[in-house]
Amino acid sequence: MMDVCFVLFCSTRVSNELGAGNPKTAKGAVRVVVILGVAEAVIVSSVFISCRHVLGYAYSNDKEVIDYVAEMAPLLCVSVTADSLIGALSGIARGGGFQEIGAYVNLGAYYLVGIPMGLLLGFHLQLRAKGLWMGTLSGSLTQVIILAIVTALTDWHKEVRSFHTLHYVTCTNITNANPCS
Repeated sequence: MMDVCFVLFCSTRVSNELGAGNPKTAKGAVRVVVILGVAEAVIVSSVFISCRHVLGYAYSNDKEVIDYVAEMAPLLCVSVTADSLIGALSGIARGGGFQEIGAYVNLGAYYLVGIPMGLLLGFHLQLRAKGLWMGTLSGSLTQVIILAIVTALTDWHKEVRSFHTLHYVTCTNITNANPCS
């Protein structure tokens, strides 16, 4: 749920700052939301690692299930971290106006990396559920890496100029009674 909040917060904050012509504040909002995402991941992952030998009891009293859940807890922690960062970086992409890049990264990361890796690890290498999860996780990590590179290489001053150019062109094309301000 926190990931959805990060996406909404970041996309709104970044787009508002770009629209207001404040590239430095937009970049600051990016930093804040990434720090919040990392903090959330550290807190949640710490709880899961600390409770990994107890989590299995939520599903079964069978010792084999409890041990398997404890064995999978580190993957859960990496997944939580990746999902937190994806939430932050996806919000930045939306707010920065490069939704199309985010969509292609999402599709490519999961369909070109995650699914093939999951099939390879889960079925061919006989890692079963752990392999399928590692495949999905490889897609998530690919998405985090690419979106982080895109975000790091974003020229926020250029984004402000392109936003104002787009806004001006859109407003001059409107001929109804509601002119843009």
